[in-house]
Amino acid sequence: QLVESGGGSVQAGGSLRLSCAASGDTFNTFIMGWFRQPPGKERTFLAAISRGGIFTVYADDVKGRFTISRDNDKNTVDLQMNNLTPGDTAVYYCAANRRSSWSTNRQDKLDDYDYWGQGTQVTVSS
Repeated sequence: QLVESGGGSVQAGGSLRLSCAASGDTFNTFIMGWFRQPPGKERTFLAAISRGGIFTVYADDVKGRFTISRDNDKNTVDLQMNNLTPGDTAVYYCAANRRSSWSTNRQDKLDDYDYWGQGTQVTVSS
């Protein structure tokens, strides 16, 4: 089970830190990802982190503004979001991918993720 937290409302230029807590004792066997879904639009990839936390990958539109990190002792994955704009308004989801190898470069493929959280709303006002 994945449970996101940390969403809310913020003004443009502000920051938020999302956190996702995972239950179970196999957290370090999952590639973890963050995705978002704006109103009326498809869910899209934001960032992913490898099982050991060594490797990360980002979507172009958040690179340099968002940072993904994980703590395998606490079973958590975070998304630090800086310099937010109204275009970042969306429901944000964390997801866990057990099947893929990091080297296949499929971290952005929604269908490769086995488990999803319920989502947390982020609203950025201008």
